[in-house]
Formats: sequence, C-alpha cells, structure tokens
Amino acid sequence: MRGVIWDFGNVLIDWQPRAAIAAGVGDDEADRFLTAEDFDFTAYNLGPDSGLTWDEAEAGVRRTHPHWVPHALAYHEHFERSLVGEVPGTADLVRELRAAGVPQWGLTNWSHELYPHAPRLFDVLGLLDDVVVSGTEGFAKPDPAIFEIAVARAGLPAEDLVFVDDKEQNVAAAIELGLDGILFTGAEELRVAFRQRGLPV
Repeated sequence: MRGVIWDFGNVLIDWQPRAAIAAGVGDDEADRFLTAEDFDFTAYNLGPDSGLTWDEAEAGVRRTHPHWVPHALAYHEHFERSLVGEVPGTADLVRELRAAGVPQWGLTNWSHELYPHAPRLFDVLGLLDDVVVSGTEGFAKPDPAIFEIAVARAGLPAEDLVFVDDKEQNVAAAIELGLDGILFTGAEELRVAFRQRGLPV
C-alpha cells in the first residue's frame, strides 16, 4: 500500500447527531425524532451530503413532515455539538503515517456548508494531503463516482490505496472499484490491519 484514504465520521471524528438535536429540542424529543417511524434521519442527512443546500433539505421537511421541523432545524443550528471529539487512537495513526511520509486523504460524506467546522475543530485533518467532501462534489458514498473522484485526486492507482470506513456498504463499494478496503471497528484493530499491509505504524 502506498496511501490511505480516511472516512471521517466515527473513524476520525466522533459524530453524534443526537447531541446537536438535543441541544435544540431536548433529550426526549431528540430520541423521538431519531427513532420516528415516519422520518428517516439518515436519508434526510444524505441530501445535503449529496449536494442539497440545507435550505432545500429543510424546505422538504416543511412540506412533508412539518411536525419534525423544529428537530431538523435543531440539528443544523447546533451541528457543532454533534462533533464530540476525536475517535480514540485514530489520530495517532494519522500522525504516525504522516511522520513516515505516507500520503493520506479524506473522503467524507459531509455537507458543503457544514464541512468547515471539521478542520477548524480537528487539527489532525490538516495532516491530510487533500479532502474530498461529498456535498461539494454532489455525490455521496457509496456512489462509485465519489470514489473515482478520490482516486483521481490521490493520483495513485486504486490498488495502491487503502480505504478505511465504518460502514460496510462504503467499504464494499471501494473494493468494487479496485481499492483495498478496511471496515473500521477500532484503532487497535486498524493498526494491526495496517501492519499486515506493510504500513509503518
């Protein structure tokens, strides 16, 4: 392996949307929203991750689920609260790879409007050579197009890149396109997987 592509949410950055929603509507209402049978928060969040503006996404909620508008607005308004810290141990791996001269990139499902919070709050992201943000590109994982953009940005053959993500469907999509893929379950397990691939950690 000659380079590493990192997912961010719950791999490098501990992302907990409930914390942002609860900051606006309270814990009980946040739980009710996230477990609602008539609203799919994951699908809603994928809209801005795929290039929608938040104005467009929130207008959709007003049309289809007006009773959930305060909850949806709370997530956007208090988004920074969802970024609760680094995932333990992975920043150390980024730093070790950087010190060893291994090139690294980010590939994150994140809205274009909200992504600036990430590099401001997490210095480790500054050690990456570049970051592909899905909301900026208009494609979100596991769409093959976003992986093609990331490989092109890296400037290396896909088979020379290892992609790390916490979602099986994203890892599978990367492998389908010729990258090596690792399903993230924890930093120590990832360290072992990197060593098995000859990466200097």
